[in-house]
Amino acid sequence: MPSASLQIRAANVDPALLDLPWELPLADWPSEYLAALPRGISRHVVRFVNLSGRIIAIKEIGESVAHHEYQILRDLNRLDAPCVQPTAVVTGRTDKNGEELNCALITEHLQFSLPYRALFAQYMRPETATRLIDSLAVLLVRLHLLGFYWGDVSLSNTLFRRDAGAFAAYLVDAETGELHHKLTPGQREYDVDLARTNIIGELMDLQAGSFMAEDIDVIEIGNRIAERYDALWAELTAAESFSRDDRWRVTERIKRLNELGFDVGELTMETDISGATMRIQPKVVDAGHYHRQIMRLTGLDVGELQAQRMLNDLETYRWWKGRQDEPIEMVAHAWLAEIYEPVIAAIPRELRSKLEPAQIFHEVLEHRWFMAEQRGHDVPLEEATESYIHEVLEHRPDEAAFLDPYEGEESLNGYATFTDDDDDEVFEPSMIRGGFTPPSAGDSPAF
Repeated sequence: MPSASLQIRAANVDPALLDLPWELPLADWPSEYLAALPRGISRHVVRFVNLSGRIIAIKEIGESVAHHEYQILRDLNRLDAPCVQPTAVVTGRTDKNGEELNCALITEHLQFSLPYRALFAQYMRPETATRLIDSLAVLLVRLHLLGFYWGDVSLSNTLFRRDAGAFAAYLVDAETGELHHKLTPGQREYDVDLARTNIIGELMDLQAGSFMAEDIDVIEIGNRIAERYDALWAELTAAESFSRDDRWRVTERIKRLNELGFDVGELTMETDISGATMRIQPKVVDAGHYHRQIMRLTGLDVGELQAQRMLNDLETYRWWKGRQDEPIEMVAHAWLAEIYEPVIAAIPRELRSKLEPAQIFHEVLEHRWFMAEQRGHDVPLEEATESYIHEVLEHRPDEAAFLDPYEGEESLNGYATFTDDDDDEVFEPSMIRGGFTPPSAGDSPAF
């Protein structure tokens, strides 16, 4: 039975939380409660737990830090930041002898996400590191645009999901984070420099563990975070001057920002006294340009690059069918029914936990393109799908519930994410009555 002093702060209370063994230190929880998922490196004890048909992550931490991180994560979720979504904070824990235990921060596991060490355990390629760095740079820019100072940027504090031929990064650990109206250059530079230092150290650890070849220059890879961050930040925020005869550059700038996945809320345009030159300053409102388009057209909730790939395929389908003059919404409905849904429906049920559906669709298109290149002619989508299932998908690990390659190494912990919330509640067990029961893209067409 839970302690009478136990309190759970949550937006949406799951009574099954009361059935967990809060009187035990998290490191001693019985295996019957635990889920075997990959854990990254953490300063705290973290465990994945089965609860009400889903998987949650529980981290033992000090009370003040837990409440701070819970609130920061809630604020970031309201801002639509790519980060873990908090579920609850559990305080007032005591063991059977009445000794106090650390409180617990609870998040929900983000399906198909992996810590960086699990990715290297599978692939061990320097190209993987480069793609992870690129996605982390995008994440850091997005957070900085929102006014979030991280203070502990690293690969270990990030989760990665496949997004077409790249990765999408999600913030995991926000213990040291702060939200401001706007960050100073010094705050941004500190985050970037810390990211560079931590990444180099983490890659050196991979080399020491034989997960990366010793001849790979990890310092060069680590330096990439600053290079990518600076280039992306400048593209998103820098002012640009040009002559009045080059006004097409306004449209070109907006197009480049869209290609990076960002929408432009407004443009500030100024002319000099002579009227000979113009100066524009974009106001970037949010990332997810392609994601929002595909969501509006099809209702599919997918990654940014996955969405871009789908839109490219949709436009190719539109051209191939001769439907350029029809509303894109009508064509999107037909593309969904004739192209996307048949591919996903063809995947055997026992293989659907291998990858998320949008990633499977992307990889089917890639596989079809390679088949066509080898044969020198087009390959029917049905044949390519069948070939992909047997030649590729059957041999992939399950990324919805990837078994921990470091299981048994107590120093390797970590956690992940997601759920929406309104106002918090704080309740005690005595308030609850009754019993409870303790879960790179090519442009080949898809048809």
